[in-house]
Amino acid sequence: MKTADYYDFFRTYIKEILEIDGVTQLRETEISIWTNQYAVENPVDAASLFVQKAYSAKEYLDGELYYGGNAEKRSIAKRTEFLRVLKEKTADPTVKQECQRLLNLWSESSLNF
Repeated sequence: MKTADYYDFFRTYIKEILEIDGVTQLRETEISIWTNQYAVENPVDAASLFVQKAYSAKEYLDGELYYGGNAEKRSIAKRTEFLRVLKEKTADPTVKQECQRLLNLWSESSLNF
């Protein structure tokens, strides 16, 4: 997140990340992310997921509709924006490659919307 200059954005909208055994989710009332160990195995994907959840938290705090079809599209757009920026700013070829792989997956899945 720091490499892509998203760390301040993330810290503005997420108070903490807690490890749980269940499904990763944004806990709006706590302004926290509950996540499991499997969701953070891939650091690039985890960072993009956390940016997506931070964007949803921002919309929640701004009083906007932060869930549902259109809100999900907006938060995914923020996630893919993060991946594009990270790919551009990182010097690590492995991170660049992973960003591209994830962008390709999101591009393929966006055909379903």
